[in-house]
Amino acid sequence: MQIQDQVVLISGANGGIGKAFVQAFVEAGAKTVYACARSTDTLGDIVQQKGVQAVALDITNPAQVEAAVEACSDVTILVNNAGQNLGGLLGSPATARAEMEVNYFGTLAMCTAFAPVLAAHGGGWIVNTISILAYVNMPSIGSYSASKAALHSLTQGLRSVLAKQGTKVVGLYPGPVETRLTEGLDMPKAKPAAIAQALLAGLLADADEIYPDPIARDTFEALKTDRKAVEQQFGAY
Repeated sequence: MQIQDQVVLISGANGGIGKAFVQAFVEAGAKTVYACARSTDTLGDIVQQKGVQAVALDITNPAQVEAAVEACSDVTILVNNAGQNLGGLLGSPATARAEMEVNYFGTLAMCTAFAPVLAAHGGGWIVNTISILAYVNMPSIGSYSASKAALHSLTQGLRSVLAKQGTKVVGLYPGPVETRLTEGLDMPKAKPAAIAQALLAGLLADADEIYPDPIARDTFEALKTDRKAVEQQFGAY
């Protein structure tokens, strides 16, 4: 694929990874980048760049998703980056539901709503920002891990279903990244800009799955040889 002249919509564009995505697509020559957040006031200076348009979007709000489809009907690349990490596991069913609403159901709503838009423009691409924790649970943020596992499964299914209309579905599986979602986690973290550049490289290489940082790649490889050892390693967090 080529990034030049594509029209990109990025949900969760106000976070560290989201802003890095906006910057990377702009620099790669995207024609338009729709930077989406629940409040456009949180987008900061990224919307001052040429070709970037701010869009108010809560992906758990059906009316706002529908409005985004109407306002952004020229999208060719949908980047589902909005996510929620509230921490905890046992004793926090409300937290788990809230994470699933954003990380799974909200992303499903976006894919469902924008699939016809992408089909109308020749197929296009969907990128789902998942996590290496889709493969192994980290108990300190265990319900978040579970929601990302659900999103991984959804992404696999969408890849087959949407291939019929020519839409490429890509899963992005970062390890820990320096954002507000990982504050308090005592482990090495990748820079958001590095994740964004890895995403673009993966898209240009026509990859189905992208492991954009050393921890993600090492974990994925380790799971092939000793799944239980990886489970125990992450279980310590």
